[in-house]
Amino acid sequence: MDFSRDPEKNHTLSVLVENKPGVLTRVSALFARRGYNIASLAVGPTEHEGISRITVVVEVDQMPLEQITKQLNKLVNVLKIVQLEPRQSVERELVLVKVKANNQTRTSVLEIVQMFRAKVVDAASDSVSIEATGSADKLAALLSMLEQFGVKEIVKSGAVAIGRGPRSITDRALLG
Repeated sequence: MDFSRDPEKNHTLSVLVENKPGVLTRVSALFARRGYNIASLAVGPTEHEGISRITVVVEVDQMPLEQITKQLNKLVNVLKIVQLEPRQSVERELVLVKVKANNQTRTSVLEIVQMFRAKVVDAASDSVSIEATGSADKLAALLSMLEQFGVKEIVKSGAVAIGRGPRSITDRALLG
């Protein structure tokens, strides 16, 4: 299994929207209508009541991304869009993975868990469930190493990202 993403084609957008019914549907439908795949999607509240942040990782070349951004800006409930550059932002994902682990393999699995600073969140006689957070590349490497033991189940969150430094996406006349 290949768990990695192509950094040339994957772009992270942080989209501030009004927290109203149907907004996520309209935003995701815009990508679907254009035939672009959403590699990752995460939505949650912000520090401002009534405003949510959609973090979307989309597989697309740079030029169509600019067109999508312009079209997103036309949606009524979209307040602001920022493309987060990898070097100027911090991006993380969460993965829960259930791996086969019997008496012969458990120690090896636990060594990999420790190496990636992950943690075991559940253990059974024939498996362990592991929680890990990090960049998409780190999680892909972890999953790749665990594959040899037999991955029974994977649940991955969408990427969440924030710009580095003191500035915030909500700075400058967002609510005005």
